[in-house]
Amino acid sequence: MDEHVLVTYGSKHGATAEIAQKIGEVLRTAGMTADVLPVEHVKDLHGYTAVVLGSAVYVGKWLKEAVKFLEENEQTLAQLPVWLFSSGPTGEGDAAELLQGWQFPEEVQEEVQYVQPQEVTVFHGSLQPDKLNFLEKSMIKMVKAPVGDFRDWDAITTWANEIATALTEELPEPHLSD
Repeated sequence: MDEHVLVTYGSKHGATAEIAQKIGEVLRTAGMTADVLPVEHVKDLHGYTAVVLGSAVYVGKWLKEAVKFLEENEQTLAQLPVWLFSSGPTGEGDAAELLQGWQFPEEVQEEVQYVQPQEVTVFHGSLQPDKLNFLEKSMIKMVKAPVGDFRDWDAITTWANEIATALTEELPEPHLSD
């Protein structure tokens, strides 16, 4: 069966988009068809055999367009294998620990439970002052958020390879008794 995977994302300054592109690249290398699109460009999930959905995290929340996509497509997503990722914490250390164990925003907990994703993960993000507006720069200074690119490309590649493996594993042949 030819896997046709949608890798879709909400990205504010491009770092999450780059993570999604890397996931799509890994899936294509594994022999799958992978479309990588911002959530607002996805009009229909028909024809996809799996979905990877990610969002940048700002102030502990997913971007509005990613939340909207999840809410509007939860019935269809519940019928497909789905993987979710968040991109956001900056600094050294385990990304989930930096978010006090947070895997996805409270506001979408009900939808995530309904969809029952295969896996949910958090990746380090990137915070580049030259891409931020005045208000964002002020917030960063106030909360003393670490600045820089903290994305772990090896972890992203490994996670994408795990998705490819999960999608290509052959189901055992049914045992027929004589």
